[in-house]
Amino acid sequence: MDARRRGRPRLRGSPPLVRDDGRGVPALRLRASRGGTHLGTFRAVARKFPHKAPRDILTDLLAATPGEEGKWFAAATEAGLYDEALDLARRTPCDPRTLTRAARDLAEARPAFAVGAGLLALQWLVQGYGYEITGADVWTAYSTTMKAAEANGNTAEIRERIRELVAGEKAGPFVARIPGRELGL
Repeated sequence: MDARRRGRPRLRGSPPLVRDDGRGVPALRLRASRGGTHLGTFRAVARKFPHKAPRDILTDLLAATPGEEGKWFAAATEAGLYDEALDLARRTPCDPRTLTRAARDLAEARPAFAVGAGLLALQWLVQGYGYEITGADVWTAYSTTMKAAEANGNTAEIRERIRELVAGEKAGPFVARIPGRELGL
């Protein structure tokens, strides 16, 4: 076996998963590690490179996919990088349902994170993001955020932030209509 390839994992017929960038620093080969989703890609790369820290893997993946930061939210959350996950979801659009699920799943264990994820879900909904969004999606985002706020002890503050957020909806009152009665709109 060629000394340059010894010990490097390979997929059948594909180029090496790690290449040298000229400075002796391994760089991920994203094309060979693609999963069906951004989370799937993160998991695939993490399996192939168990010696790399999740934060480093995420940093490499972000560098390889500029403009898609919000799509890495679930990967950052799964890796326990909660502050980074919220920052990613703020930078570029993130699926509101993904944000709502994260808020629901972590409302008790990490209420501050859950409130942040819920507020971002509502923000992206107000801005018109999401595929085939229904009133149930809006209500779930709202109620999940409020449950997390209750667990975090800042219900009144979060209700007011949501009120301001949905009141500023420009594309029409779809999102504001759903929790409107609760918010006094």
